[in-house]
Amino acid sequence: MAVRPILLYPDPILKQRAAPVDSSDPALPAFIKDMLDSLAASPGVALAAPQIGYALRLIVVDVTRKKGEQGHGLVILLNPHILHFDSPRIAREGCLSVPDFTGNVRRYDHAMVEATTPEGQRTVLSVSGFEALAFQHEIDHLEGVLFLDRIESLSTDLFRRKAQD
Repeated sequence: MAVRPILLYPDPILKQRAAPVDSSDPALPAFIKDMLDSLAASPGVALAAPQIGYALRLIVVDVTRKKGEQGHGLVILLNPHILHFDSPRIAREGCLSVPDFTGNVRRYDHAMVEATTPEGQRTVLSVSGFEALAFQHEIDHLEGVLFLDRIESLSTDLFRRKAQD
């Protein structure tokens, strides 16, 4: 298993815009394996490549890892971007790279995400609910944006995570 450590804020890689990734890159299968192994070893439902030290536009998302959530299952996307979103809402979210805090963040309940699959095919996904929030969060990582950057008021919307027993 190639489990890589999750980088923690304020690691500078987390604040950088990630570089595009080419589906023909011979190193891509190893990057993807590291991403999948690292996600499997974490308590999270999604991971962006910068979180494990790869400054590449690559995400893996599987909200079905959270009990009761439905979605597309495991999705691996290269160079994803949001085409459209609607239905704004405030949602509490956390991040593997900011493990001690959660915060209220404005996200959108529906999104259309365009990307390339690892096989080099263009794809468009329609996502909603928790899955839409996860995709927005991971795509933000590719831009060097953390959920902390989206909190309107750090004094009222940032919360220390309770210790897990």
